Amino acid sequence: MTSTGAVGGNAAGAVLKDKSLGTLGNNIAGILGGGLGGTLLSALGLLGGDGDAGAVIGDIASGGVGGSLLLAIVDVVRSAMAKN
Repeated sequence: MTSTGAVGGNAAGAVLKDKSLGTLGNNIAGILGGGLGGTLLSALGLLGGDGDAGAVIGDIASGGVGGSLLLAIVDVVRSAMAKN
């Protein structure tokens, strides 16, 4: 799930260019977001874990969504810190 999360995080960084953390930061955000998103989606029964193509696409999607959320959170924190 870490590699698919990294792909999702970089996809999120490409779409949200103003919130991008660079390649390394997007990788980390995607890996963390993908792990958290995948755990949440699996708990809800929305993400299969048998390694088929659908599960891989779901992993990438959860990495993108989780990575996007983390990029947005980091952007809010950075903006708040810059105001001080």
